[in-house]
Amino acid sequence: MSESRPQPPSPGPPPERPAGGSALSGRRFLRSAGYAWAGATHAYRHQANFRIECWAAVLALGLGLALRVPLAPVALACGLVLGLELLNTALEALVDLASPEVHPLAKIAKDTAAAAVLLASLSALVVGAVTFGPPLLRLLP
Repeated sequence: MSESRPQPPSPGPPPERPAGGSALSGRRFLRSAGYAWAGATHAYRHQANFRIECWAAVLALGLGLALRVPLAPVALACGLVLGLELLNTALEALVDLASPEVHPLAKIAKDTAAAAVLLASLSALVVGAVTFGPPLLRLLP
């Protein structure tokens, strides 16, 4: 006879968010942006890697302005890394909620999401080397 895992009591239906009208409503957009900002703020306060990546993005964009290089590839690379870090944080929270005990599939999910951030970070380094390399080399005597 197999034992089933005890289920926590259901907290009931999720709280309703206020109706916001049409998808093009400015009020709805601002409310959604507020939720997104709350998520980014939470990640900044509680995730050391996200803080490091934010400051690395600020430094990269500042260096790009100082060297007068095209900022689009730098901004895109930074946005990709930061966005994937936020997704990684969200996935880790969901995995912890769904599987509070250690489980091999939970480890795979977390490790794979972290690998996505690592791959994006390595790609951002390549973008930085290609974008900043030539102007920095010209500064050498």
